[in-house]
Amino acid sequence: MLMLREDQAPKVEASLSQSEPRKISMFLNKKFLQLLKSCEIFRVRQEKRLVKPYVILHSGAVSNWEMFDKDFKTFQRLPKVPSSDYCFFHSDKETVSVGTQLIVIGREIDGIVVFRYELENHKWFKGPSMITPRAMYGSASNGKTAFFAGGIKMNENGNPVVVQTVEKYNADTKRWTMINGMHKARKFSSGCFLRGKFYVLGGRDDNDKHLTCGESYDETTNSWELIPDMLKDMTVIAHSQSPPFIAVVDDNLYMLETSLNELRVYDINTNIWKKLGVVPVSANAAFGWGIAFKSMGDRLLVIGTSHSWHRKTVVHSCRPSPDVEEQHWEEIKHWCVGAELPQFIHNCCVMFA
Repeated sequence: MLMLREDQAPKVEASLSQSEPRKISMFLNKKFLQLLKSCEIFRVRQEKRLVKPYVILHSGAVSNWEMFDKDFKTFQRLPKVPSSDYCFFHSDKETVSVGTQLIVIGREIDGIVVFRYELENHKWFKGPSMITPRAMYGSASNGKTAFFAGGIKMNENGNPVVVQTVEKYNADTKRWTMINGMHKARKFSSGCFLRGKFYVLGGRDDNDKHLTCGESYDETTNSWELIPDMLKDMTVIAHSQSPPFIAVVDDNLYMLETSLNELRVYDINTNIWKKLGVVPVSANAAFGWGIAFKSMGDRLLVIGTSHSWHRKTVVHSCRPSPDVEEQHWEEIKHWCVGAELPQFIHNCCVMFA
């Protein structure tokens, strides 16, 4: 049996990919197994800058989540979520990755529930519940903290209410904390972290009117700044249009303008979006729903149906440059054996581990 000293285990494990540890775990001593199930391994990987992006996809009502490496050459299926509620598997779900946890929020018959997948344990856990259970919120994560802004909650009479409340989740403590609410109540918005602040863009208000304003949250002052007309140039072609598709790479905010299949970049100083060419997927096919648009380290990732007549699912990435009018998108053609993506992506997030 392979034996490692206590001081060797983190160094060896830090150089392994996220799928390799479980393959060799049967050969390792108890101390190493304890390290594998703790967050120490992932802390060392963070310190040594050995973390890699992994794309987590959910592509069907009852199918499992699947985790791919950034090149889509290897993948693994996560265990099935331990819910016995039919409603949960057949209703919409929202996901965000925070630290080495995957947070999945959906609806069971009795109300909104939270499940979390812990990478170090390769296991799902239920809870803890949000302070204000809601759906259709704007969210984003920054390291081991994730923010959830606005959304729809049910009031005491069982009626849906659009809220402006915001709470954050800490992956280390597994606790929710309320913070100051936004200026606007909004649903179907999108969130991101940009230059140290949490941004919420677009969405619809309590009168179902599309919002063109954005807001930024400064955690040091626990305050929000309203940004008028942040999305004034964006096209709304349908009431059922998806939330904005946004991603941050190298402190630049990018958006996929779904109605025109265009990539745009935001100038934070002038409050103007610049066009960066066409994306290689048909983002307008279902009013923006069913595609994925994410930041993946120094790259942008887009998954959706191709522009060709046979409408196959394609995966492209690029290293975006705000100074180039047309981006160079590279198609990922060599899929891992056993993986097949449908034409409609339900959930997508990127985990760094």
